[in-house]
Amino acid sequence: MKRRLPLLLGLVLVPGQLACGKRPQTAAPNPPAPAAAPVTPAATASGPRPKTLLRGAVVMTAAGKIYERADVLLEGDQIVAVGPELAAPGDAKIVDLSGKTLTPGIIDTHSHIGVYAAPGLAAHADGNEAIAPNTAGVRAVDAYFPQDPQIDRARAGGITTMQILPGSANLFGGRSVTVRLTPGVRSAAEARFPGAPAGLKMACGENPKRVYGEKGGPQTRMGNVAGYRDAFQKASEYQRSWTRYRKDHAEWLAKKDKPEPPVIGDDYDDDEPKDGKVGKDGKPAKKKGDEPQPPAVDFALETIAGVLRGEILVHNHCYRADEMAIMLDLAATYGFKIRSFHHATDAYKIADKLAAAGTAASVWADWWGFKAESFDGIRENAALLTQAGARAIIHSDSAVGIQRLNQEAAKAMHAGRRAGIPVSDDQALRWITANPAWALGIDAKTGTLEPGKLADLVVWSGNPFSVYTIAEQVYIAGEQVYVRGSLEPRTDFELGYLPGDLERSTPPLATTNAGSTP
Repeated sequence: MKRRLPLLLGLVLVPGQLACGKRPQTAAPNPPAPAAAPVTPAATASGPRPKTLLRGAVVMTAAGKIYERADVLLEGDQIVAVGPELAAPGDAKIVDLSGKTLTPGIIDTHSHIGVYAAPGLAAHADGNEAIAPNTAGVRAVDAYFPQDPQIDRARAGGITTMQILPGSANLFGGRSVTVRLTPGVRSAAEARFPGAPAGLKMACGENPKRVYGEKGGPQTRMGNVAGYRDAFQKASEYQRSWTRYRKDHAEWLAKKDKPEPPVIGDDYDDDEPKDGKVGKDGKPAKKKGDEPQPPAVDFALETIAGVLRGEILVHNHCYRADEMAIMLDLAATYGFKIRSFHHATDAYKIADKLAAAGTAASVWADWWGFKAESFDGIRENAALLTQAGARAIIHSDSAVGIQRLNQEAAKAMHAGRRAGIPVSDDQALRWITANPAWALGIDAKTGTLEPGKLADLVVWSGNPFSVYTIAEQVYIAGEQVYVRGSLEPRTDFELGYLPGDLERSTPPLATTNAGSTP
């Protein structure tokens, strides 16, 4: 049996901040329907659904309730009961979690893992289509590499779901995709979170004007906003042209099979020449009753029109409070919503406006000052947003930071408490579970431990807000996908010789035919 030699001696983790124009951090038409996911016991069509009772943990639901000791019953891929001393079904597997803490799976709203895969080579840089200010027609799903080793590191940190975004060079960077961190998937379609809407990545401020200032613009923040207005206006007109076409086509279908009354005189439209050869536009004249032809499809305008229809969620890279306010006004003008501002170091300055608009803020705990527009960050940002009634989210934008989002949330929580803002453990947990689930449009399925939700959850060694705590087990759709020390999936790019491989090699490696390929 031939053995595979190691292909990587080490990994160069590629933090997503390179895609968003920040200081590098060193390591310590609608999208296609997703393909069928690999069949797991939880998704087996025939036979009883497997039951698992997770017994005796501290259960933090992220839904307003923390149990000091309780159980969670899973059936197939769903949570069916949460509470103390649940009766164990006779066919249930019982897992003793005494002394452990159980939470929903962690969700990151902002990642470039998979589109900036490790190792950090130019050949793996697929997150920024930096050829024009508006590349709304591109899709992160078309570049996502499900064998990126950074996915395994994120899963080991308790991440079960993440949004993969194009980078932030452009006013309109393209469509995002929400994925689950299920091991062994072979394609982006298999990784997609079922039913999650697409997002549209937009970017304000320094990035677009820096990238395009010498390439025809925009060169200023004025140019940025003019570019947004122009794109949304064109998308509005594009949408109207399709609405007119659908109306005309429906009327044509309704009349097609009806008998026509006798035609008096010529049967061509009055604005076309009587010889019936060509019209004003130089094209063949169209007889009354001919089937209406659809407008040309423009994939960038189709994406932006999807935003106007409420089908695609806007995720807007934006640091300064004044720019966020401008974008909220722009959204109101064109009748769409911004789902979440990302980075948003100044969000605390307009927390009331964000709460009123129903717009979340995906922020860092304590990362700012790396460029001019990020200098007003404060550690109390998330706490002040929560106090004002806005949805705060702790995001990573980093293949390193995503591995410890629980600690990032802890830092933000304690900063708020030091400032006198009474942030509860449940509220802080919501920053990395329920709130990001809402921002991604999947909160009806995940983000909290409640009956009816998907069984995406994490077993922690202790309090998840302690620096000493680690993720010990991870479940996705009721399937155990990670167990520290015994079930730690790795991609093919990290597979080499495991202990004992040489002894078990058949034939022995030393006697392998000289002409064979390792």
